[in-house]
Amino acid sequence: MFKWAIIFAVVALIAALLGFGGIAGLSAGFAKILLVIGVVLFVLAFLFGRGRRTSP
Repeated sequence: MFKWAIIFAVVALIAALLGFGGIAGLSAGFAKILLVIGVVLFVLAFLFGRGRRTSP
């Protein structure tokens, strides 16, 4: 998830440098959404992934 967020952020930066404002804004929006989803999934996995572990 973070990989795709970084890719969209790079695409947004390159598009902004080349003057494509619409594509840059859209890519930046996707990058923000993917980043938020990735952080939420990471936190949920951290909180609920820790179970009771018993040693044998």
